Amino acid sequence: MQDIVKELVELYGPTGREEQVAEYIAKIMRPLVDEVYTDALGNLVAVKRGSANAEKIMLAAHMDEVGVIITDIDDNGFLRFSNIGGVSPFTLIGQRVRFADGTIGVFGQEKLDQIKDLKFSKMFIDIGASSRQEAEAKVSIGDVAVYHREFTLQGQRVIAKSLDNRIGCAVLIETARRLQASPHELYFVFTSQEEVGLRGARTAAYSLNPDYGIAVDVTGTGDTPEAHRMAVSLGKGAAIKVKDSSVISHPIVKDLLVKTAKANGISYQMEVLERGGTDAGSIHLTRSGVPTGAVSIPSRYIHSPSEMVDLGDVDNCVRLLVAVLEGPWA
Repeated sequence: MQDIVKELVELYGPTGREEQVAEYIAKIMRPLVDEVYTDALGNLVAVKRGSANAEKIMLAAHMDEVGVIITDIDDNGFLRFSNIGGVSPFTLIGQRVRFADGTIGVFGQEKLDQIKDLKFSKMFIDIGASSRQEAEAKVSIGDVAVYHREFTLQGQRVIAKSLDNRIGCAVLIETARRLQASPHELYFVFTSQEEVGLRGARTAAYSLNPDYGIAVDVTGTGDTPEAHRMAVSLGKGAAIKVKDSSVISHPIVKDLLVKTAKANGISYQMEVLERGGTDAGSIHLTRSGVPTGAVSIPSRYIHSPSEMVDLGDVDNCVRLLVAVLEGPWA
């Protein structure tokens, strides 16, 4: 799975521009399922058919990554920008970004009396242009850029940009690969525009009208020095969500995940995320309601150019989903 993760994280795929990611995933998923299609909002849906009366289970992992959008170009060729998704200006200093055509830029900042005063309005992107005309030959207003960082494997730990949530996409792909048989009708949905309000998952869930939902995404940890207390750590297994800002996991789904993990000797930990949410937040509110939970991959440094996950946790997430999908839900 490491090769797939490397390919996924290095693809260009900011919110609303997920086409490259969807195309790559579609090629892998077609031999594994019965149907693959893209809906009007850019969600990639891979369907594994069940019997006529099979329960419909939607699994969702978002394809998009946070980024920045160009708002202005000055006379000297420097680009002004705003964020798309949860980006901190303090994360950007000295970092590189890449535009869709491969143009590379570097974040710079104006002179500040105190670093605490740093805001996007005090920053710019330098693409090496010396004039507005030269810059406009490469970048236009409204163009979007993403972090420019390579994939690194260090022991069991992966360090890369956009692990939020390409690692969740990789988990769904590997789940589909390992799945032997399921009594359910399965919808592997690789969603769009999660980082700006769980938008793709909302429309996909409305269209599919599933009986149950599971979101697969990253979650924060409490295992770094003086971190905010949270009972999730790298290397301790799949995180089964209890609650976040967008959802309280339905007990049917949460309890099934816990029961299955215990029965199969799968390492797991319970996740209570005080801030943040996943596609589960949209899925569970669709139509008259969908019992929904989430399986999360513990991650450090979320929304930075160097997110980190443990491959052992990733494997436990895959094992848990396979076991749940191969067994009964009622």
